[in-house]
Amino acid sequence: MSAVLATDHATPSVQDLLTTARQRCAANRVAADDCGLLLALALTVPRAWLLAHGDITVDTTTRRRFETLLARRLAGEPVAYLRGRQGFWSLELEVTPDVLVPRPETELLVELALAHMSERGRLADLGTGSGAIALALASERPDWQIIATDQSTAALAVATGNAARLGLRVEFRRGHWFAPLPGERFDIIVSNPPYIASDDACLQGDGVCQEPRTALAAADNGLADLAAIIAATPRHLLPGGWLLLEHGAEQGPAVHEQLTGAGFADIATHADLAGRPRVTLGQQPCAN
Repeated sequence: MSAVLATDHATPSVQDLLTTARQRCAANRVAADDCGLLLALALTVPRAWLLAHGDITVDTTTRRRFETLLARRLAGEPVAYLRGRQGFWSLELEVTPDVLVPRPETELLVELALAHMSERGRLADLGTGSGAIALALASERPDWQIIATDQSTAALAVATGNAARLGLRVEFRRGHWFAPLPGERFDIIVSNPPYIASDDACLQGDGVCQEPRTALAAADNGLADLAAIIAATPRHLLPGGWLLLEHGAEQGPAVHEQLTGAGFADIATHADLAGRPRVTLGQQPCAN
């Protein structure tokens, strides 16, 4: 389909553009609500402004900017990439196609980690991406030493930029999972690793299709990275420390079994706000 919006008006209004754009979104199975976000972005106004100014006409330059944004959205690009930012926890994070878009369900991992964080301690966030989890925790527990790792240099640049802009103290290190943490031990380790099966059709879905595949998909039906982290964690947790893992809605039993096999105690799986099992945690046994 053409990237140019169809309209019968030489100088279309805000409402004209929204009406036509929503029709195109419906035809392409894209959420109609995205149209308002994109038009507000093109106009550089708050989205609420559109409600009170539907009859205002839109100049050609702004119209073209909106048309470009809409075409990219119809091609599957997430709104967060178009905006360049995404809200997570109480933070506004910058995001790029080098990192996953932070999702609301991951806030459960933050909530559970906070429930196990005392006044001071050490925490590692494995596969930090945009830094969402580590920065959310740093904003709530500034006295903790938080170290976040990622194998992607580009992702770490995004995370480091977010930390600097937000004025939050997190140490970022490049490397795969525990590789940048040789011999170090922590009170808490958290991770939202890739857990989608490599052949899952959802990887071709709207928005997801343009996110970094290496941050989404894992071998062994999505369990390979979860298993690798669980196997290595006992060497990096202090006695009584906790491992918290985000996973797919059907993976709770498998993660529970792996944690049991690795010697963890007090294993529990928690559901997100949609009622889907989302985070499983376990405790490193205390020394006798």
